[in-house]
Amino acid sequence: MAGAVRLGVGSLVWVEDPDAAWIDGDIVDIKGEDIEVLCASGKTVAVKASSVYPKDAEAPPCGVDDMTKLAYLHEPGVLHNLRSRYDINEIYTYTGNILIAVNPFRKLPHLYDSHMMAQYKGVAFGELSPHPFAVADAAYRQMINEGISQSILVSGESGAGKTESTKLLMRYLAYMGGRAAAEGRTVEQQVLQSNPVLEAFGNAKTVRNNNSSRFGKFVEIQFDQRGTISGAAIRTYLLERSRVCQVSDPERNYHCFYMLCAAPPKDIERYKLGNPRTFHYLNQSNCYELDGVDDSKEYMATKRAMDVVGMSSEEQEAIFRVVAAILHLGNIEFAKGKEIDSSMPKDEKSWFHLRTAAELFMCDPKALEDSLCKRVIFTRDETITKWLDPKSAAVSRDALAKVVYSRLFDWLVEKINSSIGQDPNSKFLIGVLDIYGFESFKTNSFEQFCINLTNEKLQQHFNQHIFKVEQEEYTKEEINWSYIEFIDNQDVLDLIEKKPGGIIALLDEACMFPRSTHETFAQKLYQTFKNNKRLTKPKLSRSDFTICHYAGDVTYQTELFLDKNKDYVIAEHQALLGASKCSFVAGLFPPSPEESSKQSKFSSIGSRFKQQLQALLETLSSTEPHYIRCVKPNNLLKPAIFENSNVLQQLRCGGVMEAIRISCAGYPTRRPFFEFVDRFGVLAPEVLDGSSDDIAVCKRLLEKVGLKGYQIGKTKVFLRAGQMAELDSRRTEVLGKSASIIQRKIRSYMARKSFILLRLSAIQIQSISRGELARQVYESMRREASSLRIQKDFRMHCARKAYKELCSSAVSIQAGMHGMAARDELRFRRQTKAAIVIQSHCRRYLDLLHYMKLKKAAITTQCAWRGRVARRELRKLKMAARETGALQAAKNKLEKQVEELTWRLQLEKRVRVDMEEAKSQENTKLQSALQEMQLQFKEAKEMLVKEREAVKKAAEQTPVIKEVPVVDQAMMDKLAVENEKLKAMVSSLEKKIDETEKKYEETNKLSEERLKQAMEAESKLIQLKTCMQRLEEKISDLETENQILQQQPIFSTPVKHVSEHPPASPMKNLENGHHVIEDNGANEPQSITPAKKFGTESDSKLRRSIIDRQHENVDALINCVMKDIGFSQSKPVAAFTIYKCLLHWKSFEAEKTSVFDRLIQMIGSAIENQDNNDHMAYWLSNTSTLLFLLQKSLKAAGASGGASHRKPPPPTSLFGRMTMGFRSSPSTANLPASPLDIVRQVEAKYPALLFKQQLTAYVEKIYGIIRDNLKKDLGSLLSLCIQAPRTSKGSVLRSGKSFGKDSPSTHWMSIIECLNSLLCTLKENFVPPVLVQKIFTQTFSYINVQLFNSLLLRRECCTFSNGEYVKAGLAELELWCCQAKEEYAGLAWDELKHIRQAVGFLVIHQKYRISYDEIINDLCPILSVQQLYRICTLYWDDNYNTRSVAPDVISSMRVLMIEDSNDAASSSFLLDDESSIPFSIDELSKSLQEKEFLEVKPAAELLENPAFHFLDE
Repeated sequence: MAGAVRLGVGSLVWVEDPDAAWIDGDIVDIKGEDIEVLCASGKTVAVKASSVYPKDAEAPPCGVDDMTKLAYLHEPGVLHNLRSRYDINEIYTYTGNILIAVNPFRKLPHLYDSHMMAQYKGVAFGELSPHPFAVADAAYRQMINEGISQSILVSGESGAGKTESTKLLMRYLAYMGGRAAAEGRTVEQQVLQSNPVLEAFGNAKTVRNNNSSRFGKFVEIQFDQRGTISGAAIRTYLLERSRVCQVSDPERNYHCFYMLCAAPPKDIERYKLGNPRTFHYLNQSNCYELDGVDDSKEYMATKRAMDVVGMSSEEQEAIFRVVAAILHLGNIEFAKGKEIDSSMPKDEKSWFHLRTAAELFMCDPKALEDSLCKRVIFTRDETITKWLDPKSAAVSRDALAKVVYSRLFDWLVEKINSSIGQDPNSKFLIGVLDIYGFESFKTNSFEQFCINLTNEKLQQHFNQHIFKVEQEEYTKEEINWSYIEFIDNQDVLDLIEKKPGGIIALLDEACMFPRSTHETFAQKLYQTFKNNKRLTKPKLSRSDFTICHYAGDVTYQTELFLDKNKDYVIAEHQALLGASKCSFVAGLFPPSPEESSKQSKFSSIGSRFKQQLQALLETLSSTEPHYIRCVKPNNLLKPAIFENSNVLQQLRCGGVMEAIRISCAGYPTRRPFFEFVDRFGVLAPEVLDGSSDDIAVCKRLLEKVGLKGYQIGKTKVFLRAGQMAELDSRRTEVLGKSASIIQRKIRSYMARKSFILLRLSAIQIQSISRGELARQVYESMRREASSLRIQKDFRMHCARKAYKELCSSAVSIQAGMHGMAARDELRFRRQTKAAIVIQSHCRRYLDLLHYMKLKKAAITTQCAWRGRVARRELRKLKMAARETGALQAAKNKLEKQVEELTWRLQLEKRVRVDMEEAKSQENTKLQSALQEMQLQFKEAKEMLVKEREAVKKAAEQTPVIKEVPVVDQAMMDKLAVENEKLKAMVSSLEKKIDETEKKYEETNKLSEERLKQAMEAESKLIQLKTCMQRLEEKISDLETENQILQQQPIFSTPVKHVSEHPPASPMKNLENGHHVIEDNGANEPQSITPAKKFGTESDSKLRRSIIDRQHENVDALINCVMKDIGFSQSKPVAAFTIYKCLLHWKSFEAEKTSVFDRLIQMIGSAIENQDNNDHMAYWLSNTSTLLFLLQKSLKAAGASGGASHRKPPPPTSLFGRMTMGFRSSPSTANLPASPLDIVRQVEAKYPALLFKQQLTAYVEKIYGIIRDNLKKDLGSLLSLCIQAPRTSKGSVLRSGKSFGKDSPSTHWMSIIECLNSLLCTLKENFVPPVLVQKIFTQTFSYINVQLFNSLLLRRECCTFSNGEYVKAGLAELELWCCQAKEEYAGLAWDELKHIRQAVGFLVIHQKYRISYDEIINDLCPILSVQQLYRICTLYWDDNYNTRSVAPDVISSMRVLMIEDSNDAASSSFLLDDESSIPFSIDELSKSLQEKEFLEVKPAAELLENPAFHFLDE
């Protein structure tokens, strides 16, 4: 592909590098086939044109989630894309329908929680970010929809994360198809818990992985017709038995050996174990412990997993006994015996381990010794016993250990399968294959040979599947694909497994000959396959051979091939363990029915493995496959290290490059029409004008550029290998020419602009020069005129000066006299004013001091009195709350707060007193200092005045005419210095006075603030007392209500005291009417209704008629309110009518009644149609209003205090109270009800309280139904908004071309219409505003969760254009909130804070200039580091191609994420939808007022019934 690409100078290419595998660079020179490339590392290399690959300059810096979207699908492009995504912690990437998983070597719990599984449930494959859950969901959905069994193949080398990926797949399948029970435990639990058991016995530490699976595993999860897990089965392949006896450093043996050595002391003593270093099978390596793994804890976890799987304690004990016996077997050493070529245990230590092993196997120690040291040979005539030498005995020991461990592992698998249970009636299955990846080491033995055979077979299956997928894609797009060739590796498979001349057949043949060696086997291979290109002989080896696999050449060492291929059980071992007294051990070695003799029967592991592999391939061929390729980024097993060469080799071994080659054989580049036109429309702009058909535009464009061999599908353009690079080269040329034209125009513009500036500068210089010459001429003329004017003025000045000197002398004398008199007057006034100020300050200070003392005394008195009152109240509260434990804690807390506030108040008072004393002392000092300063100032002024007067007198006495100086110059200087000192002293005194006044003002402010704080503390204390009283009342009511509910079964027991009353009492009750019945009821038990008192036949008839009449009334009420009887004064008529009837019938005070059950049944049947929001809103309005009325009316019996006990209790049954209503006198029945009696409190009995609880549950249920209906309606619209970025690209190719009906903005308008529709429905049904607020608040929270999670899971949503799109939608929602007003919208807008901040970040230009602190503090303070990191790494600008945030910001976020990686809560970046009920009865009660029901009219239909005339009272 590389050789066909047209490259030019400046093109970006990939070149091979010995260190980094591939490195990018720019072409700087082309000389024929030789190209000179400047690499990104700074060095320049010369390469051939055929060895370079083009690089996509427009590829996103963070890579693409599906590598089929790459412009160039080749090795360096794939490798660079994986590395780019790995650097941003995106470890999963698609290649078509193949998932590539790069091991992060760190815990990422937020990627695998239940919330993440819910996100992928039912979502189309490829719609969300790549994930194993998406593969599992696609397999599950395809199984359910198409009825085809599925398989998921997980492959990769050791340490790549295959086992973890398999666990994730099984977790998701259990999540989707759970709930099938088997023996008390669910099938999925047992399948998941089988992993720890199999890992303990089948996993070990290798050089590359601390938990490497040393066997292949295929888990079949069976499903029934409904898609529920109904059974499961586990198939295992090729357990590495040689590891039991041979371990190389620094690897470990199987985990179970180390777990057993770390078991509890009683188990260690039972099995006679000790430190792992003392056992031969474990001390061959120096590695005994794993970092971060506690073998003792793993031992207990394995036992718990065995319990879940269904293994009994006896079976577990037998399993670990066998494991311990294997360890003891390994410590048996042999020495030469007495016979020739014989052997025996070496020393006492060996004898101890032999006896211990025999004890654990429950067999005879002598028989165990013989089975290890002897062989019995059966001939036709006799039986010969042969001794084994020490070396052969050790081999026999190891063979016994290996076969026992292999049989034990097979038993575990069979036990797990039988415990889980297979469903013979299952309709489908999903198989998860966790198989070893391709292996190539320095030393490759029989295990690597079998593993690579497996991968060759799976690679052929993989290639066939990829080719099939390619065919399906081409057929779907209706393009010609018949000439595409299929790449196959059948020749390698024939070389290995063909009969009779394959490698496995030759190996089996060599194993059956006793004298065959690995050298003879190798020579046989060389002779048989000397002309085969796939098998070669290394030059420096006599017994090795090299096979050319699809992933590369592998050289195998044949030394142990023959031994490892033999799979026979020695007859002595079979007889020994088959006769064990332990049924478990004997069960591991059942007698074979086909064995006619005790001869050892030969069987081949290679042949058996080939058969298993063939069965596996047949199973896979009958299913629809899905692939996960696991990649290990480095051999250090550390995070954040990506080794290019290592990853590239794994991609080749995993068949990913093979799949790419298959894709490249056809049409590797596939672009949707709109993307193709958007990218290459510049090659022929004329084809874009006036056409709306994408297919026609693409065809004309390709014809215009003269490209051959392409295909036009139904939705995509298919290009052959190299054609994308050719188009990009032409596009680069066009863009380069366009850039040259733009540069030419810019240079012309700049030159013209420079010329114009130069010309303007010359004109400006000329004008400045002419102006300067004119100014010089004008200046000379002006100087001449000025000189004449100066001379004239100078003469005038001299004359005026002489006159002014004479005048000034006279004026100076007069001014001196006037000034002296004025200064005397000023001095006197200042002294008077200063005295007045000092007197006023002194009086003010004395008054303030007196006021503060009075205030302090008042506050102290108030505090003492309040404290006394508070303590008195506290004592009362303590006495009242001794019976309530919960209230006691609250009161103690409040008492502590009161004491704390009292202490703080006293402390404030002490501080204030201390401050006042300090302030008074300071004021005194300042006043004294002020007086001293004023005295000094006054003295200084007097001295100054005296000096001035002395100077003036001396000047007056001296004649003016004399020129001799009359003043001593020294004295004048001294006076001047003293004068300056006095002035400085005065200024400093004034400053000190100002500072003193400022300090005084600050002290006053501080005192006022502390006084204010003390007052606030007192008010807070009063509030706390009030709250405490309310809390006591509320808890008292709740306790009373709970007591009644708890004691109801006791009260409901009938007490038969009828015979104690005289027979005349019923007649007396009838004569006296309502009140007499109440009086008599005080002497009767509460459970006996008044109807039971009638003893005569006429009384019984009267009782039955009353009961029938009451049933008729209840039926009439229910029939009426079942209809939509509307509203009155914005209140539901049905709720008000029900309340008035219950209140009139006194149902709330009845011990037994069925009316509440009838009402509950009526409400339940009324809301069966949950899809009709109008109907549900009507009943939400009625039930919430009725609940409010009940909350205001019902009061628990006994809550009213002692007064209620003095009143005789009224009749307790519903019919008894109705009887009183019917028999009441007309005068009392017709009295008008007061408006205040519309809602009145009654003592509620158990049925009423139960009805209130049931009604509360129905209010919450109806609320949840309306909320969920709205979410369901919005869910489809939000999914359209989420998919708008994808659909909008197809609908809008160029500016000005759109399809109005399907415009994405219509989705937002549909959401607004949905919200408006529900709001109107709720308003029309007068639903309480608090419920409306809660509905829309939770709905907006749901919108926030859906939109925000879509940004984090869908890369096409995390773009600049989508940010603008969502921002426009959020603006519509904000406008809706404003129009709906806070009464109904509430705080709904605040629930969108996550998506608002995320969208605000997306639409910011020049993100690379934003620092991390600005993001977390200013732009997105509510978002977590994980969320910000996800948005920053997924962001790409599809409009302006701008960059995301700076790399240092990404690095800072990554460091913080690594610190929090172990915290699942902090690591999770997805939001959860809150589905709880967000309101309480108290909130509902506060939203309504009792006075609102004064004008409500009851149901008009019932008013026509005479029995309901009381509704009109």
